[in-house]
Amino acid sequence: AGLGEFRIRDLNDEINKLLREKGHWEFRIKELGGPDYARIGPKMLDHEGKEVPGNRGYKYFGAAKDLPGVRELFEKEPLPPPRKTRAELMKSIDAEYYGYRDEDDGILEPLEQEHEKKVLAEAVEKWKKEREARLARGEEEEEEEENIYAVNDDESDEEGGKEKEGEEGQPRFIAHVPVPSQQEIEQALVRRKKMELLQKYASETLMAQSEEAKTLLGL
Repeated sequence: AGLGEFRIRDLNDEINKLLREKGHWEFRIKELGGPDYARIGPKMLDHEGKEVPGNRGYKYFGAAKDLPGVRELFEKEPLPPPRKTRAELMKSIDAEYYGYRDEDDGILEPLEQEHEKKVLAEAVEKWKKEREARLARGEEEEEEEENIYAVNDDESDEEGGKEKEGEEGQPRFIAHVPVPSQQEIEQALVRRKKMELLQKYASETLMAQSEEAKTLLGL
């Protein structure tokens, strides 16, 4: 290793050159009918008894295995980390994962309030500019509000009544059955109350006399 990177590379190149020449002679011996030394010959081992590492037929001996760029060729890639199962992934999912605790630190809420005020101020400023522009064009300041109670003439209610516009613009209903007024309803309630009191406190003779008097008076 003390020879230096360039000297080590030159020596390793020289060894590989001799190995290629040796391979050519082994191939020529096989062509002449001799033994196949490439197959039956001893393997090249390093001082630790391991086969000499190589890349595309080029071998690295001794300190050449530790040269920059060479060590990475023979380093085994680390195994990928084991994938977590669905059950293991679900263990780390809680309310904070879905963002339900974002306001617990007291930082997000003031920022949201500040942004809300800014957006409202921009909206008000935009409305004022549009209003001034309409006034400058001579348009009406207030737009006519839509009458949400207006009903079309061709629409009818559930009871079969038809809605029409009155003289003052208010909706007017035409009913197909007689509808008593408020005064008639009050009179009917009073008469009913009187009858209940008479039935409770008056005798049968008095009730008969009262009915007879009503008949004579034409009531």
